[in-house]
Amino acid sequence: SLEAFEVFCFVATFFCCALDSFTKKMQKIINNPKKELILQNFKVFLGFVCMVIGDKNKYSKLIFKNKPILLTKYMKFYIKLFLYLIGFSPMVVFASGKGLHKIVIDAGHGGSDAGAGGKFSHEKDLTLEISLRLGALIEKNMKNVEVIYTRTTDIYPSLKERHRIANQANADLFVSIHINSSKGSTERIFEGYKTIKKKKKRVQVPIYRVIHHHETTASGTEVQILGLHRAGQKASAMTSNTDNVEEEVGMLDMNDPQTAIIIAQYLQAFQGNSVLLGTYIQQEFTSQGRTDRGVKQMGLEVLAGSAMPGVLVECGFINNPSEEEYMNSEVGLNEISRAIFNGIRAYKAEIEKN
Repeated sequence: SLEAFEVFCFVATFFCCALDSFTKKMQKIINNPKKELILQNFKVFLGFVCMVIGDKNKYSKLIFKNKPILLTKYMKFYIKLFLYLIGFSPMVVFASGKGLHKIVIDAGHGGSDAGAGGKFSHEKDLTLEISLRLGALIEKNMKNVEVIYTRTTDIYPSLKERHRIANQANADLFVSIHINSSKGSTERIFEGYKTIKKKKKRVQVPIYRVIHHHETTASGTEVQILGLHRAGQKASAMTSNTDNVEEEVGMLDMNDPQTAIIIAQYLQAFQGNSVLLGTYIQQEFTSQGRTDRGVKQMGLEVLAGSAMPGVLVECGFINNPSEEEYMNSEVGLNEISRAIFNGIRAYKAEIEKN
């Protein structure tokens, strides 16, 4: 009946509002790596609902006065909101994870760009070796996943070329492999005095020798994701690669006011998925005994132009002698590639769970 339908619409509306408060409380007591993904998707959805409503405060009062007459008076509003609930829900699920079928593995630097340097090795060589081992693990153990490399030899693809490879492949994930390096330290060593003339007087001033130490004691791994201040570039990449958003013709019509909301929804989903993957990778490194430097937001050009979730993995410090030795060993190379692979496998299982 019409009355039953009105009540159902009201309950659906109330449920959306209540769920936000419930989710915020639950995230404090549940150690769930996907909680940021849930919250980010839901916050953007609420923003979408508010845009549809128009006057947020006005309709909030109307909804929660609990007067039955309002259900009939604003029937069109409830029907419109209900349809958006039904129509937009599959998009949230799709954006959160449409499945993992193609992975782009990006070996950082290359060619004339050696990247960071240690005592006896360069970043470009380590990133390539780890990338090839990671790709081999995926191809061997994840039969339905295609691996695409931005480079397999010592060449330097530009950042735009790396973006193009990922976007043209319509990949589901972008993983960039890098090696960290710190600034080192500076030391001043006292060597004596020298005499100088100052206002008709001769005075002695100390002489110091400055030594720059390239080596560092910093250690550990970290995963970097795209900082929100670079989200605009990713949005631009998404509008240029509509296959990664939705296959319906005209969905990304920039003249359609809903396009901005669709882009925002997918940005939030990509951000959440990137955090989820980064968390799993860091958990794997930690289980190997590596120092956990966390998942961080950075304004990374290499991630900004790809229309998909993406992470940049810093595998260790090349100017830390012990870590450089480890990363150049067979044990180290195998453990690093295995940790990233296990993180990707856990991520795949999570997003494809439903």
